Amino acid sequence: MSKQKKSQGLQERPELTGLERLGLRVSAMIGSPVAQIQRWVTIHRLDTDGDQEWEAVLELLDETDGIDMTFNDDGTVTLKWDRPSDEDRVIEGGELEEVDEPPPF
Repeated sequence: MSKQKKSQGLQERPELTGLERLGLRVSAMIGSPVAQIQRWVTIHRLDTDGDQEWEAVLELLDETDGIDMTFNDDGTVTLKWDRPSDEDRVIEGGELEEVDEPPPF
């Protein structure tokens, strides 16, 4: 009975498109701890990635402010970005309040 429920649950999940899979993979590469520390990553195309999907992701990255793209001879693309400055950071919930109290340590 549990096997039947598991197979039904798998059938209900929509399959990801090629663009979604590629986007998730590139996003994971960019968001990896090592890439975040060094502020660069080299992304690559897999044999399963379609031409349209690859071009769409590269176009989206090219339109993103603060990302420099370098196209390498082997077909990979190196993305570099700067550490966000204080002016680039978005603070949700309004303005910051000044605190006159000294830190508790």
